[in-house]
Amino acid sequence: MDRAIYTAMSAANASLNRQAVTSNNLANSSTAGFRAQLAAFRAVPVAGESLNTRALVAESTPFHDESMGPITHTGRNLDVALPQNGWLAVEMPDGSEAYTRNGTIEVDNQGALSVGGRPLMGDGAALTVPPQSEVTIGADGTISALGGGDDATALVQVGRLKMVNAEMSSLLHGDDGLFRSAAAGALAQDEQLRLSPEALEGSNVSPVKAMAEMIANSRGFDMNMKVIRTADENAQKANQLLSVG
Repeated sequence: MDRAIYTAMSAANASLNRQAVTSNNLANSSTAGFRAQLAAFRAVPVAGESLNTRALVAESTPFHDESMGPITHTGRNLDVALPQNGWLAVEMPDGSEAYTRNGTIEVDNQGALSVGGRPLMGDGAALTVPPQSEVTIGADGTISALGGGDDATALVQVGRLKMVNAEMSSLLHGDDGLFRSAAAGALAQDEQLRLSPEALEGSNVSPVKAMAEMIANSRGFDMNMKVIRTADENAQKANQLLSVG
């Protein structure tokens, strides 16, 4: 079988992988704090007895578009927008920490704070506020609560968000959309970080650009499949000629 089939197959597989990454980005174009994932590939020459005349496609380490998404003022007390390398810490079922830039904080009827269904971390523990209280968040991450019917002077501090400072290249991206420290253990809180209360950072994915990439990936896949079909047809005709001879 002609080796062109193998090289075209590796290119077609790369197109499928790029399409999966692009589709995931497009699906998260409205997710708060989402950073677009970028697919990277490189050509690897096929070594043989003669000169290298063909190359395979190999995936390189994936990385992300680290540009900030648009900041929108929402007016909601529990929305926060983080600076460039700022992250919120959430607790995982196994007790470890993961990190997210999604600033859409929720509070349940028991007063537990969470992001995306994961408990939000404070100083060493998950954060809680008095049930049915009015919650406000300061620029330094301080959480204050005011009970229903209480005077404004009764506002008390009940905790502080754990915010860490880390470049995206130093974190590992999980299948659940959360990031984890590449080093052992949890990251330390950065006391200098300041967030924007009552605001959210949108996704940095451009839907128009993502759609254009999906079309290009589809055409690239079709082109490589045509190469495979042509190589197969050539092999069949060669076999016919050999059988006649």
